[in-house]
Amino acid sequence: MRAFENLNPLTVAFYYAVTLSIAMFTMNPILHVAGFIGGILQFAVFNRKKTTGTHLYFFIIGSILALVRPVFSHNGVTVLFVVNDNPITLESFIFGINSAVMVVGVLYLFRVISVIFTSDRFLYLFGAFSPKTALVMSAGLRFIPLLRRRYRMIGMAQTVIGINKDDNVIDRMGAAAKTMSATVTWGLENGIITAESMAARYFGTGKRSRYALFKFGREDLYVVMTVAVLSVIPVVCLFKGDFDTVFYPEFLMNEPDIRTVLGYLCYGVIILIPVIMKVLENYRWKFLRSRI
Repeated sequence: MRAFENLNPLTVAFYYAVTLSIAMFTMNPILHVAGFIGGILQFAVFNRKKTTGTHLYFFIIGSILALVRPVFSHNGVTVLFVVNDNPITLESFIFGINSAVMVVGVLYLFRVISVIFTSDRFLYLFGAFSPKTALVMSAGLRFIPLLRRRYRMIGMAQTVIGINKDDNVIDRMGAAAKTMSATVTWGLENGIITAESMAARYFGTGKRSRYALFKFGREDLYVVMTVAVLSVIPVVCLFKGDFDTVFYPEFLMNEPDIRTVLGYLCYGVIILIPVIMKVLENYRWKFLRSRI
């Protein structure tokens, strides 16, 4: 059994297309909470780097989204309190929290996607449709971490030789501008060198061959079939209006029936599939190590 991040890129893309589509095409709070929890769990499982800054950044974004809505929108019938003759309603507050949960949950999922989809997976996924465009986009995404590392290296080098000073805000802004100028210059030069190297190897002069690094195996088929089957009920609930939620003038949700509850459960299982596969893979690995 392979871990989720080792599956075929087509399988991973299909999974996240279904997951994000269900999460973004409804305003149902239960689905958004499920997506939020699933996004945090997936991020904790797949991201092995320090995550304190990411959690803090997403918390700030969520707080701003949750507070902006009740401050600028005064719709609703349940007034909590009044600030400068502007009523703060419960409905606007609930809508703001719901929007914040949805956005932050989607951001966590996209962060997991950025960890799983490396440049070779990205090139494999889009290379069959447009090889040149996929190569350009893959090379562009590769330059982002390179430029970040080069920016830090140039900044540290200029600080060591005494060019950068941080006595006040003006000095720090000037140092940042010098570092950015040197970084952009290096990036342009590196791009020209890369283009000349590709031209010297006669890139694009003949028919392009495609090497399939990833194979579509048994685990990929199981995951695709599981996601497809589990997504049927949530999709039906979306089209039937079972997930419809009204926030104004009063917060109302449809009475849950068997189909709606099954839709919630199916989406909860879908959002946890990567976590379940990762946990099972870890237990399997520990079991095999214990047998040695």
